[in-house]
Amino acid sequence: MELAIDRLTKQYQNKIAVDRISLTLTKGVYGLLGANGAGKTTLMRMMCGILRPTNGEIKFNGIDVTHEDYRDVLGYLPQDFGYYPEFTATEFLCYMASLKGLTKHRAKAKSAELLEIVSLSNMAKRKIKTFSGGMKQRLGIAQAMLNNPKILILDEPTAGLDPKERVRFRNIISQLGTDRIVLLSTHIVSDIENIAGTILVMKDGQIIHQGSLEEIIKAIDGRVFECIVDSKTAEKLAAIYPIINIRQENDKTFLRIVCDKKPSEDAICVKATLEDLYLYYFSEVSQNE
Repeated sequence: MELAIDRLTKQYQNKIAVDRISLTLTKGVYGLLGANGAGKTTLMRMMCGILRPTNGEIKFNGIDVTHEDYRDVLGYLPQDFGYYPEFTATEFLCYMASLKGLTKHRAKAKSAELLEIVSLSNMAKRKIKTFSGGMKQRLGIAQAMLNNPKILILDEPTAGLDPKERVRFRNIISQLGTDRIVLLSTHIVSDIENIAGTILVMKDGQIIHQGSLEEIIKAIDGRVFECIVDSKTAEKLAAIYPIINIRQENDKTFLRIVCDKKPSEDAICVKATLEDLYLYYFSEVSQNE
């Protein structure tokens, strides 16, 4: 099982949204991490065959994504997925199943099976308009799984969910990634950190880092510092460097900072995390000021 992306580019007039990306994805969960505007959604839409690339190609086991057969192996949950509020969960899944070519009998059986997997069996006859955001997202996962896809692409699936729903959602994704390719796009670091076997960091249309959590954070080894300073110094440092954590300790201020050089005389270098790496690359604070 292999999804091969070769020198993929998408250009809109003067803007290059995806810039010559080459990747090979095999079975497992991949986390696509990047700020808004990094090109994540454009990349995923091309992987789904919705957008045509300006250059490059995408193939699954030799099948081009533009080929009809590719749709049979693909499951997709877009960032803004449309629901029919008056449908019940079962009615909605059966309707979506019919669009994917499932027989009526198979659609009912598969819908019941998937509602069980996403913990919505007890809501099967409830109208979608009564669902919470997390329940709708779980229903979205179910519809993406109707054709038992070999590739599952999820664009910002945990945006707006409360912590409990995010954990539940992550557990579902982890289970689904055991026998298929799952690509999860998000800017929520903890979602990636907890479930992705491989992390792809995307910035300005390019994949700037790729690997396991341990491999990825090596990129900023020696660039994360902690220090306790007075309030005036804290303000000065916050204006210059990306601050990961700040808290008051009596009359002093504790700071966790990510930067290229030691920010203050008494700063101590500490072990980096994925959140540190994210802020290092995507903080709006320029380190050159």
